[in-house]
Amino acid sequence: MTRMLNDQVRYIGTDDHISDLFESQYILPEGMAYNSYLIRDEKVAILDTTDGATADAWKANLHEALSGRTPDYLVVHHMEPDHSALIAWALGAYPTLKVVCSDMAIRMLGQFFEGLDLAGRTLAVKEGDMLDLGAHKLRFIAAPMVHWPEVMMSFDEADGALYSADAFGKFGALDTCGFYGRDDQDWTCEGRRYYFNIVGKYGPQVQALLRKVATLPVKTIRPLHGPILEDNLSEYIRLYDIWSRYAVETEGIFIACASIHGGTLAAAEKLAEILRAKGCGRVEVSDLCRSDFAENVEDAFRHSTLVLAASSYDAGLFTPMYEFLHRLQIKGFCNRRVGLVENGSWAPTAGREMKRMLAEMSGIDLVEPMVTLRSRLKSTDLPALESLAAALLK
Repeated sequence: MTRMLNDQVRYIGTDDHISDLFESQYILPEGMAYNSYLIRDEKVAILDTTDGATADAWKANLHEALSGRTPDYLVVHHMEPDHSALIAWALGAYPTLKVVCSDMAIRMLGQFFEGLDLAGRTLAVKEGDMLDLGAHKLRFIAAPMVHWPEVMMSFDEADGALYSADAFGKFGALDTCGFYGRDDQDWTCEGRRYYFNIVGKYGPQVQALLRKVATLPVKTIRPLHGPILEDNLSEYIRLYDIWSRYAVETEGIFIACASIHGGTLAAAEKLAEILRAKGCGRVEVSDLCRSDFAENVEDAFRHSTLVLAASSYDAGLFTPMYEFLHRLQIKGFCNRRVGLVENGSWAPTAGREMKRMLAEMSGIDLVEPMVTLRSRLKSTDLPALESLAAALLK
């Protein structure tokens, strides 16, 4: 679909309801949006392309929005293939087109498009450089590692638009979730899931970006995924500040459980019951074996306290919990209180392995006692669960 954002700026992005996974790992229950924009001023600029899965739709949108004009520039904010798949096609279709991007992105072009002749077809930009289109002037902002090293953002003072690349994006197609943030009833949930799983490792780099954004008169944020944000921008920025500082967004306890035959899950649910009876306002339990791993990562970062409940397996740790902790490690999980519940029928080893993996994360405060179960939760185990609950609530 195309959509006029103002007299000279058009949305030419695409919705993808075919792909089942984003980056071959994140589920897409409501599809995915690949956002692209066209500025028709004295000069014409395409801002990013799309994913190969929606190539035909994007070409049609571009043709409609150009209305006979010839594009002068293709601004590439981010080289990841879900935004850059049509660069080579655009260069072939428009022989006078120039690609505008960072030096590193120019080097990456050859990695993605073998044999592409770029002689005289590129314009390298860096922090503070400006692309003058007429009334619209794009001022470039370096955003390395948000979340690739070549990323540039741009700001257009003509309409106060921040073209934010992957920052402030979310999962979900726009025809499903709404074109503007105000239409979207659940931006925070899917925005959080997107942030911690896609960008989350790079909190310091996001903090550096937020300091730059704070100096700009931003009126609208136009990301590469998800709705355009215009209303209540301070709330989106507030959330990004919390997330990128690895701070607590929600006071509460998230219990992540990996149970083979249900015994460990029963103990996790009993612990949740005890916590609620003791006055804990928010307790969430997730079965890691049967839930979206990306939501589990999101919830671990969101809450103030994490409890890991896992079965022992092959003299180690049951694999869904191992995978969960591995994902927390690589996403930079830190600065949280963590309680442990292990289960083992003859030689409990889950607790030892969970402690080993947690020791590789920074700022983890292990809450004692660790509860050790033998096969099934029994009445004799309840005092240990009560003690752990009391310690978690201190």
